[in-house]
Amino acid sequence: MDELTAAGILNPDLRASYTECKRLNSLHGKTYYLATLLLPKAKRPHVHALYGFARYADEIVDDLGSTLSVEEKSLLLKSWGGRVLDDIRSGTSQDHVGRALVDTVHRFNIPIELFEAFLHSMTMDLSITRYQSYEELTEYVYGSAAVIGLQIVPILGASEPAAYLAAEKLGIAFQLANFIRDVSEDLDRGRIYLPLDELSAAGVTEEMLAAKKLTPEIKTALSFQIDRVRRLQREAADGIKLLDPASQPCITAASELYCGIVDEVEKINYQIFTHRAATSSWRRLRVALPAFLQAVRER
Repeated sequence: MDELTAAGILNPDLRASYTECKRLNSLHGKTYYLATLLLPKAKRPHVHALYGFARYADEIVDDLGSTLSVEEKSLLLKSWGGRVLDDIRSGTSQDHVGRALVDTVHRFNIPIELFEAFLHSMTMDLSITRYQSYEELTEYVYGSAAVIGLQIVPILGASEPAAYLAAEKLGIAFQLANFIRDVSEDLDRGRIYLPLDELSAAGVTEEMLAAKKLTPEIKTALSFQIDRVRRLQREAADGIKLLDPASQPCITAASELYCGIVDEVEKINYQIFTHRAATSSWRRLRVALPAFLQAVRER
């Protein structure tokens, strides 16, 4: 039985929407997509729907940067996001991506506030390029990453409310790991996501980052950020055990692969300006194989 049929998704238009979301996931979120394969078939399409929504919004903010002005992107994001939120409220959508999202939101009673927070953070990305402190950064990270974890928990199934706090922390850890890996790329976009006061405490200035040359100060700053990722990952670990047993292998693997980005940064000796830290195929296999075997046992 295919995934959509297993999930009870039979309407042709709805199936087409879920298929598009899956395509976006497999194309743009390969690690994320690999982890979803560890879920029971009936859960996978709904996770793809959440990814499709997030990816499309991200595309408006970043991938259209060469063709649209900030004002044009802001209007497009506001228009598209507003329509999707209206569709969630009404329970129906004609949007090719939104149709699957609305169906998932209503099947699992996911709060609309989580999608409002996500769109708020995407809007922040259009005008805010620096964060003075971690406290300021958390407003952005909550909407761009923490809410993703909170949206997914109802699909995964949770035995206790504490699973939501763990999902929030793990989502933040994933995002912070990406920030560490992508310092160079973000600089090219005119952005710095590492808190400026924490950089300053390590002796790092914006000019040092702009020079894109690794220094002892930058290495110290990155190490500090890596410690935060690992702390959040540890704090979230017990919460994974509160999920439906059939969902746990997926999230365990995602935690290892996403947070494992910081391990790869260390392996390249923090040379983030000349190398892109990437999870090796061997590590993916080493994480995925036992997770797959556990997933099979739980089913």
